[in-house]
Amino acid sequence: MDLVGFLKYAGSAARTSTVKQAGFSDRAIRAAVVGSKVVRRRWGVLALPGAQEDIVAALSANGLLTCASGARHNGIWVLHEPRTPHLLCRHGNAKGFVVHRESVVETRHIRPVASLTDTLLHSLRCLPDVEAAVMVESALLQGRTNLDYLRERLPGNRNGAARKVLSLVDGSADSPIEVLARILFRQAGIRTETQVELSGIGIVDFLLEGKLIVEVDGESHLQPRQVKKDRRRNNAGTVKGFLVLRYDYSQIVYQRETVRAEVLQVLRQGCR
Repeated sequence: MDLVGFLKYAGSAARTSTVKQAGFSDRAIRAAVVGSKVVRRRWGVLALPGAQEDIVAALSANGLLTCASGARHNGIWVLHEPRTPHLLCRHGNAKGFVVHRESVVETRHIRPVASLTDTLLHSLRCLPDVEAAVMVESALLQGRTNLDYLRERLPGNRNGAARKVLSLVDGSADSPIEVLARILFRQAGIRTETQVELSGIGIVDFLLEGKLIVEVDGESHLQPRQVKKDRRRNNAGTVKGFLVLRYDYSQIVYQRETVRAEVLQVLRQGCR
C-alpha cells in the first residue's frame, strides 16, 4: 500500500507520526507532498487533496469524532449534521468543539472516529431525544447494537433521561423520517402500528387507530413511476374504507406540530 492508499484507508488524513509508525519514511512523505498527492496540514497532519474537513479537524485537535459528528463515519443515520463538531477528547484544549470525555469502547480503526458504542452513548446523553433515537434505530436495524447492551452502559440517575430515549426505539423504521413520525404519533397518544400489510393495498408505513393510513415519502417517491404507484395505493386505501394522509421529509422534520394537528383532526372526524 502506498501513502495515498494508506490515507484513504485512514479516512483521507492522518497524523505524520501515525504515517511514520506505519512504515513510511520522510523521503516517501516528501515525495508525495512534492508530487501534490499529499498535502501538509497544520499540527502535523498529512491529508489527501480534498480531505474531509471534519477528519482533519479531529486530528488537529487530537480527538475522535463522536455523537452526531461520528454518525456518518460509523455508517448510521443522522438527522442533522451538527454546526459545531462533537469530539471525544480527554484533554482540555479542544476549542471550537462540543467535547465528550467518557469512553466505554475504544475505537479499533485508525480513523479519528469514536467507536459505535461511544458514538451512540454520547448521542443519548447529548442530543434531542428524536435525533438520538434516529441514530440508535439505525444501528439496531443493522444488528450492530441492542437496547439492553446500551441500557446497561447507562447506569444511575444521571443517565435516566438517556435510558428513556431508548424506549422510543423499536427497530421498525425504514428511514430516519419514519422514526420521527412514529415517535410523534405515539407521543400524541395515538395507537400506532408500523409497516402493516393490508389486503389489496400492500405494506403501509403507519396505520393509526386501525383506520388512518399515513405514508411518509422520501426522495424515491418523487420518481414518476413511484408517484403513480403511490396514487394507486392511496385510491385503494380510500376504496377499502381507510382514511389516508401523506407527508414528505420537510413536513415530518420541520412541521411536526402541524402534522400532529392534522392527524388528530382527521382521526376525530373519522369517529363521527
